[in-house]
Amino acid sequence: MTEIEVDGVRVAVAEGASLLSAVRAAGAELPALCSDERLSPGGSCRTCLVRAGGRIVAACVTPAASGVRVETAAEDLRQLRRDAVDVIVSALPSRALAEDSPSELAHVCRSSGIGPESARGAGGRGGDDSHPYVHLDRDLCIACGRCVRMCAEVQGTFALTLTGRGADTVVAPGTGGLWADSDCVACGGCVDTCPTGAITQPGPGRGLTSAHRPTATRTTCGYCGVGCSLDVVASHGEVTAVLPAPDGPVNKGHACVKGRFAHGYLASPERLTRPLLRRDGSLEPVSWEEALGHVARGLREAVADGGADAVAAISSARATNEENYLLQKFMRTVIGTNNVDNCSRLCHSPSAAGLTASFGLSGGTDSFDDVERSDCLLVVGANPVEAHPVVGARLLRRVLHGAKLVVADPRAVGLALHADVHLRPRPGTNVALFHGLAHVLLAEGLSDEGFLRERATGLPELTELLKGYPPDRVAEITGVPAADLIAAARLYGRARRPAIVYGLGVTEHLHGTDGVRSLANLAILRGAVGTDRGYGVNPLRGQNNVQGASDMGALPDLLPGYGKVTDPARRARAESVWGVPVPGRPGMRIPEMFAAARAGDLRALWVIGEDVCATDPDSDRVAAALEACPLVVCSELFLSQTARHADVVLPVASWLEKDGTFVNFDRRFQRVRPAVPPPGEARSDFDVVHALADVMGADLGCTTPAEALAECGRVAPVYAGLSHDRLDREGAVPWPCPAHDRPGEARLYTERFATPDGRARLAAAPYLPPGEQPDDRYPLILVTGRRWAHYNSGSMTRRGGNLALDPVDCLDLHPDDALRYGVREGTRITVESRHGQARLVARVSEQTAPGQVFGSFHFPASGVNRLTSDHADTVTSCPEYKVTAVRVVTQ
Repeated sequence: MTEIEVDGVRVAVAEGASLLSAVRAAGAELPALCSDERLSPGGSCRTCLVRAGGRIVAACVTPAASGVRVETAAEDLRQLRRDAVDVIVSALPSRALAEDSPSELAHVCRSSGIGPESARGAGGRGGDDSHPYVHLDRDLCIACGRCVRMCAEVQGTFALTLTGRGADTVVAPGTGGLWADSDCVACGGCVDTCPTGAITQPGPGRGLTSAHRPTATRTTCGYCGVGCSLDVVASHGEVTAVLPAPDGPVNKGHACVKGRFAHGYLASPERLTRPLLRRDGSLEPVSWEEALGHVARGLREAVADGGADAVAAISSARATNEENYLLQKFMRTVIGTNNVDNCSRLCHSPSAAGLTASFGLSGGTDSFDDVERSDCLLVVGANPVEAHPVVGARLLRRVLHGAKLVVADPRAVGLALHADVHLRPRPGTNVALFHGLAHVLLAEGLSDEGFLRERATGLPELTELLKGYPPDRVAEITGVPAADLIAAARLYGRARRPAIVYGLGVTEHLHGTDGVRSLANLAILRGAVGTDRGYGVNPLRGQNNVQGASDMGALPDLLPGYGKVTDPARRARAESVWGVPVPGRPGMRIPEMFAAARAGDLRALWVIGEDVCATDPDSDRVAAALEACPLVVCSELFLSQTARHADVVLPVASWLEKDGTFVNFDRRFQRVRPAVPPPGEARSDFDVVHALADVMGADLGCTTPAEALAECGRVAPVYAGLSHDRLDREGAVPWPCPAHDRPGEARLYTERFATPDGRARLAAAPYLPPGEQPDDRYPLILVTGRRWAHYNSGSMTRRGGNLALDPVDCLDLHPDDALRYGVREGTRITVESRHGQARLVARVSEQTAPGQVFGSFHFPASGVNRLTSDHADTVTSCPEYKVTAVRVVTQ
């Protein structure tokens, strides 16, 4: 630390900190119009002048040095700073200092006694209102460069630049033209940092920034699994702005287009506000009493006709932990079945199985803060720049500061564009690729022999298997050049502290669990998990609470805290808390639920917050299952495709309208708080489950979300130290957290692994081919995934400005394939597989490799998931979304 004196007050600041940081630490107010503590110093505005060591300097660009005395309050300094501000203001029009302006500049002027009469600029430079979320008023731009640095240093998009010369310098999109046509990804960082109001968001939140905000509700984002902390500003029951929390533990004052701007769905006229009941083939509004009464009778009849296992529920990765906990408790204690599952079945169930088998617990091994300190990142099967933008930006920032980057992904997108080595394996060949990397680690002596000897098992079996995966053979299987494979293995193997980050490109395969375990082998071989020699293996979760839904026991074979339902001791613990017996036989997984419905064995299905007809594979057969099931209940925000097949539709609250907690991708529990009330008669899922239990004559206890989390901690000691009160105080706490007086474990396995013998387990699983292969009839391989502007089935993001950013559903294909099949950019095409067909718009790009195409699942009407097969991971039943043989048909 560095100690200096500011106006007679001694303060200590970090080594390398600026005088501006020291002045602020001392509590002195100092204008700094070109400065943002998240950015590198600019030093252009000269409004932060101080006297240090007898010299007048700009505080923002002058390093703090021990023993230096800093003076800020002398009258000559005040006048110099006032003059600097006055010069800046003189070139602006009077509206820059409007009485109601919340801008940083207006605040500085009011504090300095500078009035609107000082703003004498003629204006006339125009603006740009082409973007739905970011508007530019060039007359208010002072060329401070904060927005440009924010875009480059925090977001990593490099979409903005300063153009012009002298007094005509102004911010502009780097590509020229309109803002809407630029590379901007609408993270809102430029809006947040602009000190003058030159860049604002339109609508009621215009002019609000993270630094100057009214009273807001702190909550956790309900889109992807990053877990960004957000401050929600509301007025008269409506959200007016969502701002990233400056002290957010994961996002640290940053956000993405979805979390920050995509809340227009809240006020959509399509929101469900009353329960709907099917009568004579049509869904009609009814009272909650009638709707719940109908559901209760249907559940009783289903149990009477087919037993408790004739009822099933699909819980929600979008719901809170407390709601997921309550639903699984309802199914097990009121209905008497383990037939409850959640959408992790469709994405990260191989992560849970693979990480548990390798290390003992189902979550990522390290905190993201640790991962960010890595000197070599191995990013596999993930596109965080689009799917997890805040994480993507932080990873890119680490790379730009010198970390090595290896990306393994079939597409050349996102971080792959910045990689030292980009491995592009054929879809479905991950296991062979990981074995090839492991082969090189062992062959070149890059493994940690001490770690393997003391803390791991399975090395002889793996060594024998890897003899069959030399680089040349792996190149034949995967299409990755042997030289690239060796280069990647050396980067990872020679790093001081490597980290692995992976996504659904690893899990959504026929052998996804083998993929996770083979990837975990690399960290074990390097001794890079549970030690100071690396930062483990870390999955990126797709939905906001997909980790938490599983943590809470919304799984057919696992209780809260991942205790097996077949384990008498774990059942007994739950029974002692719940006061009723718990079924000892595992229930049905989601695919088995649909198969049972088609076979006539499932008599009632409750789907909460998932549009299974849009997001599940082979969706025509999913729809057939819903049609065959005598009672389908759907809890939703909108009349989704699934809801249209339901017999009862229950209107529920969104994440901005409810109370509870989420668990993010690195196992942090964080609070969710209601910023606005739900519309009409909509209720939270927590209230709905309680109300249905009441109608059925059951008392679930835990009448509040806080009580539910506390009860969960009694069932699962791994969460015993968590509570709403603690999270309100501390902000975020990771699990395991077994006691209130102990911190959660951000980094796992520092002493022993959670396996029976305390050792990590290497897996010797051979490469097996994917479920589908291209042939003469279906010559292309389809990979599905996410795009930056939308989320899952698009039910929220397509009801707002995001639709203007990404308005059509595209199929990406390589120019060689476009030429081969006579496809032109923008052409409407039909894509066919062995399972169904979809209608998309062609987008020709070298992001995909020849022979491969890419499509998203954000526009259900396009039918992309009609194409996907029913092949699934042999261990967990996770669908093989990443390998579907298709053909393109032009009309």
